Amino acid sequence: MNNMLPEIGVIAEAMLEKKASDVVSLDLTRIGTAIADHFVICNADSTTQVVAISDYVEEQMEKAFGRSVRRKQGRENAFWIILDYTDIVVHIFKTDQRLFYRLEDLWADAVKTTYSDKDA
Repeated sequence: MNNMLPEIGVIAEAMLEKKASDVVSLDLTRIGTAIADHFVICNADSTTQVVAISDYVEEQMEKAFGRSVRRKQGRENAFWIILDYTDIVVHIFKTDQRLFYRLEDLWADAVKTTYSDKDA
């Protein structure tokens, strides 16, 4: 059973196009306490790349679905940018921050999908 929204594929592809690392989505629909239905997570080695990924995800979501981000946080320091699309929350980490926060471990019960540029 795959509940993947087409938006998740567009987000993952946008991340990969900007050379994001370790792109994954977490399906949180079966977890009653989750703040969203899906997380899409990636990381990059520089703050410049974190911002570039964030900007490109926003651009592609607007272009493909006419969806603007509801809220975003973290752009000022670019260690961890969060893009909130209500049902999907996008997390773009600087690599060391992702290793520190280990978001996937906190949501270990979620169904995890991994993306790579070989999937395209």
